[in-house]
Amino acid sequence: MTGKENREYKNSMFVDLFFEDAQAEENEISLYNALHDEPLPPGTKIEKIRVDNILYLNFKNDVSFGVGGKVMVFGEHQSTVNENMPLRSLMYIGRAYEQIVPVRDRYKKKLVDLPKPEFYTFYNGEKDWASEKVLKLSDAYKVQDGDPMLELKVKVININPANQHGVLEKCKVLKEYGQFVDILRAHQTKGDSDAFKHTIEECIGAGILADYLKKKGSEVINMLVAEYDYDMDIEVQREEAYMEGRNDKLIELLKKKLSKGKSPEEIADELEESLETVQELIAALKESENI
Repeated sequence: MTGKENREYKNSMFVDLFFEDAQAEENEISLYNALHDEPLPPGTKIEKIRVDNILYLNFKNDVSFGVGGKVMVFGEHQSTVNENMPLRSLMYIGRAYEQIVPVRDRYKKKLVDLPKPEFYTFYNGEKDWASEKVLKLSDAYKVQDGDPMLELKVKVININPANQHGVLEKCKVLKEYGQFVDILRAHQTKGDSDAFKHTIEECIGAGILADYLKKKGSEVINMLVAEYDYDMDIEVQREEAYMEGRNDKLIELLKKKLSKGKSPEEIADELEESLETVQELIAALKESENI
């Protein structure tokens, strides 16, 4: 499977469990009940909401649905938590309200009833993170004076099994999903070349998401390949952007020192770079500027 084909598979396993799968509505209700003191009454209906390319670009790792007069927005992070989630969530809920509120109703004089939004991010990455933390939109404001007129909070919950957050005991599917990721990570750490397949086999044997994995084993592998390839693409892009920015800065310093008649050896010493790197940059500079 090529990288392009992978990225065209839009949904992550998290989204499939809580949005697409035949059991998704049951899983959504279980997750809602785990996060609230009062459970939803039997027969509660879920209204699925899809907003594209706001929380995550080109890859679906978010779930939103309407239930009980609320809009629930969930995201998942398997890497470092993005501290701009409140900003993204603000843009997300705006797009969601565009779908929910009819155009004519927006111009009525009478107050329009809106479902109350709640925002959650589930973290299961390898780096240390608090058991639970609230990210606030107002923390990003350049001016920090008084009570902000616009606020949005995102609750980040660490669902790594070792963290033992209380929500995991209340929502079986979320707990088992966290265990699945943990087992997959262990196989990858050992250098298992067939980590996805072996993780599925181990989880079925241990009764972790067993029915789901028996039913959708090959689809799950496709989702995992796509997701991990996407994460790798993002990491590579970040590294390339960093190196590009670093080289731009080096070239500017290089130009200044060349204009002062400095030798490559002197420049390498002053910039604490290898002579080879400096010589390569000088050659590239001469070629691009015909000097």
